[in-house]
Amino acid sequence: MKALLDRVSASFTEGAIVKGKIIDVRDKEVVVDIGYKSEGSISISEFPDPDTVHVGDEVEVMIERLEDDQGAVVISKEKADQKQNWQRIVRIQEEGGVVEGKVRAIVKGGLMVNVGCDGFLPASQIDIIPPKNLGQFLGQTITVKIVKLNEDRKNIVLSRREIIEEERSRKRSELLSRIQKGDTIRGMVKNITDFGAFIDLDGLDGLLHITDMSWNRLGHPSEMVKVGEELEVLILDIDFEKERVSLGLKQKTENPWEKIAERIPVGTRLKGKVTNLLPYGAFVEIEPGVEGLIHVSELSWTKRVARPSDVLKQGQEVDVAVLNVNPTDQKISLSLRQLEPNPWDDVHLRFPVDRVVKGIVRNLTAYGAFVELEDGIDGMIHVSDMSWTRKINHPSDLLKKGQEIEAKVLEIDKVNQRISLGLKQLADDPWRSIEERFKIGDTVTGVVSKIASFGAFVQLKDDIDGLVHISQISDERVEKVKDVLKIGDEVSARVIKVDRAERRIGLSIKAANYTLEQIEAERQVLDTIKPGEDLVTMGSAFDKLEEEYRPGQK
Repeated sequence: MKALLDRVSASFTEGAIVKGKIIDVRDKEVVVDIGYKSEGSISISEFPDPDTVHVGDEVEVMIERLEDDQGAVVISKEKADQKQNWQRIVRIQEEGGVVEGKVRAIVKGGLMVNVGCDGFLPASQIDIIPPKNLGQFLGQTITVKIVKLNEDRKNIVLSRREIIEEERSRKRSELLSRIQKGDTIRGMVKNITDFGAFIDLDGLDGLLHITDMSWNRLGHPSEMVKVGEELEVLILDIDFEKERVSLGLKQKTENPWEKIAERIPVGTRLKGKVTNLLPYGAFVEIEPGVEGLIHVSELSWTKRVARPSDVLKQGQEVDVAVLNVNPTDQKISLSLRQLEPNPWDDVHLRFPVDRVVKGIVRNLTAYGAFVELEDGIDGMIHVSDMSWTRKINHPSDLLKKGQEIEAKVLEIDKVNQRISLGLKQLADDPWRSIEERFKIGDTVTGVVSKIASFGAFVQLKDDIDGLVHISQISDERVEKVKDVLKIGDEVSARVIKVDRAERRIGLSIKAANYTLEQIEAERQVLDTIKPGEDLVTMGSAFDKLEEEYRPGQK
């Protein structure tokens, strides 16, 4: 008997798992006989379903201690289960690591999953795209893979993503083996970007580019598709090496650009809706999937339209004329102004050359003034056509914006829509009779209007300027003109040279008392000075002015 008891006692060691029989079920505990010299008790909470616990049931327990303070054996069903489950988990990992578990709780960074023992499933390992709402998994039974075990700490790290990726890889290989270009296939919109949408083809992602979504113009893919939407798409191209698939949606419908030139020939007038306004023009949908462009220059014959949005609104219905159709590049040029007669076609009848016309100065630029002759029709007066005698540095020397003036039509360019006007042509050119009005030896008076390094300009009657060369100011040597003469000084001088071809009048202050013979000698001196050196043509002289004077300046 002693030997038998010794053998039985040898099998009962702390940490050992043994079988026992339930001999009593109480409110808070279950009494189990394991064949040892004393019974053990287990908390009723260690049983998953206390209602199913009955006297006579067999149960496996782990011996924690052989005797407590009262001499009773201390046993645990829960720890027996955990030890057995851990051993099972170790075996499962060695065999591939796939196991089912129930999501028990949400913890920091992921989920706690009971796979027999509690394991940690990081949020990044739940799915290919980490879910935003972890609560949707609570209470669910999911398949996971054991990726890491820590024997000492009894820690388990799980991954659901690896299983999904392996499954997707299998499906991807299977899908690539059976699909081909031109097939139609169903998929779900997985993600939307600025350039298109990625479609999940059950294991393989395909790209539906924005240009392949619709024959119509799209501002963003989200105008056409939504995440989670199921679509039937056409396979346009397959890159088996990179496992990439290009998809199309618009290709499932007829290309509206086919035979477009037959349906909408050049010259056709039709209605359309403004779909987009850009700085260079307006896009107008004239058929479903077909848009044409009204360039900003085709909005009006006469109005200078800075931006299409100044005259059109998005969504507005408009009548247009077809100017050009290019099916290859899928471009159609449209026009608004071609619906109306071109006012420039008969502008020569309303404003013939040499006619004196009236208009309002609309704008002033450095090179001339724009004059509105009628609504939308402007003429331009170049600065060179403003005065026969004065050098006009800026149109504002003579004209003001909003001023009503008369001018003569000089030239009409219908192609470039230009009318050239002249102010000075309203009067005769005074230089034609200059030799009759100013004779050699005449004494004239005038006011110094401009000073240059080579001399001073004196304004004579009828706004005609004469030039007093620096050598003709005084019998004494003059170093600088402005040391002797100043703008606004009234001077008296003798005419010593008149050159109608060059539009020059040479004056001399020092020759006040010279004889005609002496004046002739001075003229010959002036003739020896080459243009471009000291004495220059009137036009070039103004460009070399050191001090400029404008009428109205103080």
